[in-house]
Amino acid sequence: MTMTDVQPEAESRSLSQLEEEGDIAADYIEELLDICDLDGDIDIDARNGRAYVSVNAGDGANLRVLSKPETVSALQELTRLAVQTKSGAFSRLILDIGGSRDARRSELEILVARSLERIENGAAEAALPPMSSYERKLVHDLVAEGGFHSESRGEGAERHTVITRSA
Repeated sequence: MTMTDVQPEAESRSLSQLEEEGDIAADYIEELLDICDLDGDIDIDARNGRAYVSVNAGDGANLRVLSKPETVSALQELTRLAVQTKSGAFSRLILDIGGSRDARRSELEILVARSLERIENGAAEAALPPMSSYERKLVHDLVAEGGFHSESRGEGAERHTVITRSA
């Protein structure tokens, strides 16, 4: 496991803690795959101060049933709970199944590009649909890269991102 792109606010998690989270998560996911009679290769990494566990299709593995965004989010929460129960520490791990996170990032890049274009064409702001905190973080990063400002608004399931020109 290698440490990449560590953010200052995430430095409180040591590499050994992230490795432990990743190992616990991988064991949990491996048991789940066995129960579902699915094959997959599990990779563990550390990104931005988080354990990142990805499950990729092995020889002939069909992970489509698990790679839907809602399913990945639910499995991520279950995996986090398993890690927290075993380690005794809060976990911010990210789970990716079958490249679903990369696919979603590509979708968000398109959504943000269209929103920035609307603002460049005169809109005061662009509100995006509600999404998970992980997805909102990706959006905030993409918006900042484009030189614009974004903030999260709303509560609970209605929390969403609004993009505006930089002040």
